[in-house]
Amino acid sequence: MASAISRRGPHLEEVATAQKDAPEIPHVNWRKDPQMRKLYFYAAIICVASATNGYDGAMFNSLQIMPAWQKTFSEPTGSSLGLLTAMYSIGSIASLPVAPFISDRYGRKAAIIVGCVIMIAAAAIQAAANGQPQFEGARFFMGFGSSLTQLSSPLLLTEICHPQHRGRVTAIYNCLYNVGALLNSWISFGTNHIRSNWSWRIPTLLQALPSLIQITFIWFCPESPRWLMSKDRHEEALNMLGKYHANGNTHDPTVEFEYAEIKETLRLEFLYKKSSSYLDFMKTPGNRYRLAIIISLGTGLIAYYSSTIYKSVGIVQPSTQLGLDAGLKMLKLIISISCALLVDRVGRRPLFLAATAGMMLFFVALTITGNQYSNHPSDSLGIGFVLCFWLHGCAYALAWSGLLVAYTVEILPFKLRAKGIMVMNVAVQAALVINNYVNPLAISKGGPWQHDPWKLYCIYTAWIALELVFVYFVYPETRGPTLEEIARIFDGENAEIGTSEVKSDEGLKLHRSPSSSRSVHVNVEKSDSPVQVSHKG
Repeated sequence: MASAISRRGPHLEEVATAQKDAPEIPHVNWRKDPQMRKLYFYAAIICVASATNGYDGAMFNSLQIMPAWQKTFSEPTGSSLGLLTAMYSIGSIASLPVAPFISDRYGRKAAIIVGCVIMIAAAAIQAAANGQPQFEGARFFMGFGSSLTQLSSPLLLTEICHPQHRGRVTAIYNCLYNVGALLNSWISFGTNHIRSNWSWRIPTLLQALPSLIQITFIWFCPESPRWLMSKDRHEEALNMLGKYHANGNTHDPTVEFEYAEIKETLRLEFLYKKSSSYLDFMKTPGNRYRLAIIISLGTGLIAYYSSTIYKSVGIVQPSTQLGLDAGLKMLKLIISISCALLVDRVGRRPLFLAATAGMMLFFVALTITGNQYSNHPSDSLGIGFVLCFWLHGCAYALAWSGLLVAYTVEILPFKLRAKGIMVMNVAVQAALVINNYVNPLAISKGGPWQHDPWKLYCIYTAWIALELVFVYFVYPETRGPTLEEIARIFDGENAEIGTSEVKSDEGLKLHRSPSSSRSVHVNVEKSDSPVQVSHKG
């Protein structure tokens, strides 16, 4: 079933060609390779960045449940509540010109370090805040710093992983959003019993914890070999690939293949232009296609207002709301990581379609039960409403939790990868700004749909239906090809890819046959020198 769905997607010919030409890379067991075990420890540290974002998403929902926070900030509602929530997204959008510049100019690790420093300072300020202006300012800088780490962490992750593991590891990255959300939910559940402002100050201060963990270990992580090659630091890149992908053997055929293909692909990408700009997204059909997809990935949710949703069906006890919220986060974490491990077996399209169809189905059910509860309140309808809300969250976790970032980074060429991640993040944050500002105006106390929140859910149901149609007709399958070779799916014969053939004394061979007029053939044979490259024009 999954393979049939994958075969029905757009750009079928290009997908088939890319999958046919994908190299047969020898299988490796990372558990038996000391350096690869170390690499994936560093990968786990990189993934912590996503937990910071998830922590904030759950934190603001938890704060709204706490009486002490409500009293400190004069029970904000409507536009006041919307602005408090939206400042995180506004800060993220404000980093648009800065984040890709730092990541491309100074390296992936540099951007992560700067982002962590900003977020640690912002967490301290928001924990000490006694008024709304202070809290808003802290959330602005929290969003600004988070954008730097959210941009560079998945780039570094996907660019250092072994080709065999890249899809699964990168998909797990954004699933760690749920780890941060779960951590906050249980912390808030515990501190809610404190009868002072420390009930909300402790969770806000602990938002710095993921950044503290990341900034402690990021110094030891390897830099992206693709970024190193883009700066003509080829020997460092080769040593990194050899150390972590072949336990120190720079003559390993897989390492030589990766090195040759990355080097030639970057040479082609920067052949006529040494840098990139956001305008490059409009210059070719393939880049316009990529832009449409990454913008569509930027969908906003109403998770920040789960407290309002629970209240709409009579669940008003803070401890009950926090317990329900924590339970949902735990379930979403299990589902999202389980599905992330299946992306190379099942494929991206089947997961996207199953998740989006499930989201639409359960949101329709949520809207219907919400309408019935508004007219005829009962415990059974309230339970049904909460169940639909949970099932919608679980459906989202099937694909969108993991593939939101993983799919974005793999469809982009190196020269546009940082800017593309930034565009996706801005699309997400822009949607959140709108939702976080509009939602409380509509369904909070005094709003036009205060007693009929199901009317707002109708809008979301229609939007999810449009998403489902867009995914079916636009999202191509990307399972199989290497990070460089996915360009063929979008650019066809104009794909800028270095083709490679690698032979070793052990008889191993990796080959990708030339199928593109823009490709350059690279022959790499094992010898006393690290790599021998020849060009056939």
